[in-house]
Amino acid sequence: MENNINDEELLELLQDPETQRQGFAKLVSVYSERLYWQIRKMVLLHEDSNDILQDVFIKAWNHIDTFRGESKLSTWLYRIAINECITFLKKERAKNNISLDDEDVFVANKLEGDTYFDGDEAQLLLQKAIATLPEKQRLVFQMKYFDEIKYEDMSEILGTSVGALKASYHHAVKKIENYLTKSH
Repeated sequence: MENNINDEELLELLQDPETQRQGFAKLVSVYSERLYWQIRKMVLLHEDSNDILQDVFIKAWNHIDTFRGESKLSTWLYRIAINECITFLKKERAKNNISLDDEDVFVANKLEGDTYFDGDEAQLLLQKAIATLPEKQRLVFQMKYFDEIKYEDMSEILGTSVGALKASYHHAVKKIENYLTKSH
């Protein structure tokens, strides 16, 4: 299936009952990998990421009729994915009785125990540094640093001002630098 379809063409397919299933299949094809990696950066484990990705597409399918096109399709999907991740992470914290203070240790242990993690020691150290960030800073850092999402698009996805996002990113970078400096 071709991935060189734009959002307008996808929306046309999705809004027509005759082509809605075909349009949704293309939507999944176009956005699966990007969404998977965004989710993976937040929840870390492959299995959890796959489960959440499925939930994202189920939610998108169930609500595609309510999508008004006021934002980009990608923005809408990212927002669903991020909300699903936040819900999952809150459940994980509650299930494992993890306080916010202990979360970075929990996340680091999950990383080290992930059989799909194939990074080297430097990559693991960076991921541990990212894990020490508060949830919002971690999310902003990952979206900007890894995905190169523009602040304006992030603002739409997260419902936060561009200025606040820039400040969050700046603070995240400083905290990561401090963590990496202390680790060596």
